[in-house]
Amino acid sequence: MTNDPTQGPPTLGQDELAQIDRYWRAANYLSVGQIYLLDNPLLRESLKVSDVKPRLLGHWGTTPGLNFLYAHLNRIIRRDDLNIIFVCGPGHGGPAVVANTYLEGSYSEFYPEITQDEDGLRRLFRQFSFPGGIPSHASPDTPGSIHEGGELGYALVHAYGAAFDNPDLIVACVVGDGEAETGPLAASWHSNKFLNPVHDGAVLPILHLNGYKIAGPTILGRLGDEEIRKLFEGYGHEVFFVEGDQPGPMHEAMARTFDETFARIRAIQDRARSGAGAERPLWPMIILRSPKGWTGPKEVDGLKTEGFWRSHQVPLSGIATNPAHLAQLEAWMKGYRAEDLFDDKGRLVPDLQALAPQGPRRMGANPNANGGSVRRYLHCPDFRDFAVAVTSPGAHEGEATRVLGTYLRDVMRLNAEARNFRIMGPDETASNRLDAVFEVTDRVWMEPTIPEDVHLSPDGRVMEVLSEHLCQGWLEGYLLTGRHGFFSCYEAFIHIVDSMFNQHAKWLKVSRKIGWRQPIASLNYLLTSHVWRQDHNGFSHQDPGFIDVVANKKADIVRIYLPPDANTLLWVADHCLRTYDRINVIVAGKQPSPQWLDMDSAIKHCRAGIGLWDFASNDEGSEPDLVMACAGDVPTLETLAAVDLLRTHCPALKIRVINVVDLMALQDPRQHPHGLDAREFDGLFTTDKPVIFAYHGYPHLIHRLTYRRANHDNFHVHGFMEEGTTTTPFDMAVINGLDRFHLAIAAIDRVPGLLPAAAHVKQAFQHKLIEHEDYVRRYGDDMPEIKNWVWPSRTPGTA
Repeated sequence: MTNDPTQGPPTLGQDELAQIDRYWRAANYLSVGQIYLLDNPLLRESLKVSDVKPRLLGHWGTTPGLNFLYAHLNRIIRRDDLNIIFVCGPGHGGPAVVANTYLEGSYSEFYPEITQDEDGLRRLFRQFSFPGGIPSHASPDTPGSIHEGGELGYALVHAYGAAFDNPDLIVACVVGDGEAETGPLAASWHSNKFLNPVHDGAVLPILHLNGYKIAGPTILGRLGDEEIRKLFEGYGHEVFFVEGDQPGPMHEAMARTFDETFARIRAIQDRARSGAGAERPLWPMIILRSPKGWTGPKEVDGLKTEGFWRSHQVPLSGIATNPAHLAQLEAWMKGYRAEDLFDDKGRLVPDLQALAPQGPRRMGANPNANGGSVRRYLHCPDFRDFAVAVTSPGAHEGEATRVLGTYLRDVMRLNAEARNFRIMGPDETASNRLDAVFEVTDRVWMEPTIPEDVHLSPDGRVMEVLSEHLCQGWLEGYLLTGRHGFFSCYEAFIHIVDSMFNQHAKWLKVSRKIGWRQPIASLNYLLTSHVWRQDHNGFSHQDPGFIDVVANKKADIVRIYLPPDANTLLWVADHCLRTYDRINVIVAGKQPSPQWLDMDSAIKHCRAGIGLWDFASNDEGSEPDLVMACAGDVPTLETLAAVDLLRTHCPALKIRVINVVDLMALQDPRQHPHGLDAREFDGLFTTDKPVIFAYHGYPHLIHRLTYRRANHDNFHVHGFMEEGTTTTPFDMAVINGLDRFHLAIAAIDRVPGLLPAAAHVKQAFQHKLIEHEDYVRRYGDDMPEIKNWVWPSRTPGTA
């Protein structure tokens, strides 16, 4: 078979070609109307300035190409009864997706006030990029969308995430040539190497080259066909070109190319599913070259516009003060001949209505693009079955994430048949101690293997690639189409997806207010190999700031958990996997560390989110002199070691120890639904006693979360102070003032009246810091008394 669409007999009859062209004209007309018009939607009267929006917002340049593709996808869906969703990569392609979902009828079903008549057209036009209306992107408001495209780079990775474990689904993904210049999109081409045609769906990438970004040419747009072909053949695609600017030949070429590419997809899947196996195929892709701003004004004010960057946004501006532009806009819109497309009542004429697919086959109504409506149940084991035995707080060590790995192994096992759960991570599943999952699955791997390889298989359920962007994007696409997942990452490098996190959080915030959008499974992060135990990798690997990024988002969307040991981590992970429409961030270390709570205590502690640890406190029956608070595993260890020092050397001091698992419990309940009410908070932290707070991240976040609290002025927070290097674990705490000695000294300094009597104790702790510094620089290891410290068994309330 050839991939030259100009060869062979015609695919479209003249009548069908004319109908598709008219449907395309209708979509283009609606797109221009959305950008420009307030009233007079069918131009039944001469266009007036008052008919035009006072602020012209939107993007025309990419829109006609998107409309062209949508019309031809409708044809192939209708002919072959295909299950296709449309991922619109060009960031401002909203007018096209809205126009086409309106034409197919799905838009009016989701929004009954946008009726299929002239008044509905008026409402459709008026709402676009208008106060109280809809954005210019294919936002959550847009039927059929799982990808907003406000930030470029993620269309293709979202498309593949949607296709994994979705065997009947085909994702038509349009990549704009501006978007193709981004780093995440460049890496996304490798996603085809993870797609198993036996049990996954397919992605048809369509690289739309219209040549220009907002104000200049694109890199790929200026490359010749042969260079482009070699590039994408190297990525593992069979490349099909559709090029031109004349509608008739372009319609014929597009129809023929879709016939061939969809036949290729069927052949690949039929071969794989008939027993031939899961060899990595050569998947088809399409390069569409069409003019930017196709069918729009060829020139404006004597300057080239169609086929040039000037058509990127609003080709005709200043309508209110430029009668020539108003006349040109009217001529442009009348050129689509709306009277041939819509009847007297403003409805799409019947022969064009018949071109759209029916029911859920319409891309705007496809249930995969409303993932909550097809969300599959996640079977979870009883997390209590994986509990670490804790007979005495701190007496034994354990690796929290290794224990979590055994739980995730059984989640994977229980959902193996349903194929609705995957773990994503940048080559760190084993490094992060989650390798128990390899007892029941492998890493997905479609390329050749050698005998020495381990845990690589085309049927693997763990997805590893050294791109946090791909891990995040795959998971987002997977969740948005109704499945569940888990993303583990080194803490410092999760910052790579800060912006992707932002976009997903915004999507969730908006979608929760849209009645027809059903809840999707939560996006769950495990951040491990964290700042306090990256002593061997050094400063580049030491950054806890992702928590701060997360805390900026709307309270109803985000949750932040800092479980101090394995049993609390099990409860938190199980809870997060059962939630929906949330972003859950779990921070937990992978190194051996003391285990503090038995499972029963862990459950009670985690359900509250924050609690007083009786075993470490000695203020029972009286008001404390001091509150020692902690959030995070290393801060918890250092806090308890500091408490041990203080109770040994200052036995009369009444200390209350508080541990925080759910960081948002600190916030005022008016700001976050998990926040403790004032009475509970004051009961724990008092209203006037000093609070020495050891925190996992940057100290200012604790002050942000507690600034409304009555005792905020007495909070003294120790955390990461942007001091890091390659050093010992304890020295990392020392250089940031989070260690037991600094915490104990801070307590002595802050408790009124304590310092004169405890001056010798403070000096002893200062000497210990000097001794530590000398020891680690001489021996390259922490002092034995630090490494071997364990919480002493005490009766609560005693020194």
